[in-house]
Amino acid sequence: MKKKFISILKLVSALGLGILIIYLSLKDLTPQAKEDILSSFKLANYWWVILSIVLGILSHLMRAARWKILLHPMGYDPSLKNSFLAVMVGYFANLGIPRSGEVARCSILYKEDKIPVDKSFGTVIVERSIDMLIFFSLFFVTFIVEYARLDEYVQTHIYPAINDKFAFIPTDQLFGKVGLSITAVLIVLYLVFRKKIQNSSFFKKIAKLFSGVWEGLKSIIKIKNPGLFVFYSLGIWFLYYLMVYTALFSLPQTSSLSISAGLTVLVLGSIGIMITPGGIGLYPVIVAQTLVLYGISMESGYGVAIGWITWSAQTIMIIVVGSISLIILSLNKKKYHEPLSKD
Repeated sequence: MKKKFISILKLVSALGLGILIIYLSLKDLTPQAKEDILSSFKLANYWWVILSIVLGILSHLMRAARWKILLHPMGYDPSLKNSFLAVMVGYFANLGIPRSGEVARCSILYKEDKIPVDKSFGTVIVERSIDMLIFFSLFFVTFIVEYARLDEYVQTHIYPAINDKFAFIPTDQLFGKVGLSITAVLIVLYLVFRKKIQNSSFFKKIAKLFSGVWEGLKSIIKIKNPGLFVFYSLGIWFLYYLMVYTALFSLPQTSSLSISAGLTVLVLGSIGIMITPGGIGLYPVIVAQTLVLYGISMESGYGVAIGWITWSAQTIMIIVVGSISLIILSLNKKKYHEPLSKD
């Protein structure tokens, strides 16, 4: 009962946070901005949205193919169909209860292909480790590529506020200086309080995360075709990128944004998906705030609109394809239990 209560509490809290973010993001918009958001949904070119959805499905199909590679060394070879159905049901489950999808998809493979849950779950952890490594790499690349734009944004929007209250602080290259200062302070604090930090639960969780990433990297060596595994891993994120970038073409106001804009939206938007179930509420807000860097103001409402269009398209896709996957699996189950014909 205690575990169920905690799970329900986490779900309610996460959904509550998403709803609160939606309210806060919309309440200060001008009537014109709200009207622009509604008109954007009406005038959007949904062929681009459909292409974005297709790319999303292809990324999940590639994820299923990558999963098969991880299962093969253990002597299991599920069909691509069952792997894909399990992956989609997993995403569907995650919309309701965060992190429940990993267990759900492993349970499906056990029912369909008799693959033990503990073994398939181990491969899912390896998958997550690899994906986290790619995400952090993309985050770092995005920061380097867009450093000048980020610095310009801080100079334009944040420095004036600092000057109003703290005129004595020099703002020349303050963005870089602050980053270096914070890094230096963190290093000094770690050296001084190293033992206490290493014994803290937060440090242990971080260490466990990186340990999992390292173990995941080492496990690739044991795979029969590591080159194909790497290709699938990079391909999944490339399709994620195309999924986000093509959606930007659905609105005239965002169709001329650069390739790097799509990368920034992908990386920062992924953070929103990690925090709230499926990114509800938070993803559109992060997208809108990100596009401010590229000249799409919050007041216009177009950034919010493209955020909601992108999020809605992918969420609807997961719900529809996930539901169809459940139906197909239930039919498979019925077929499996059909009595053999006497003939």
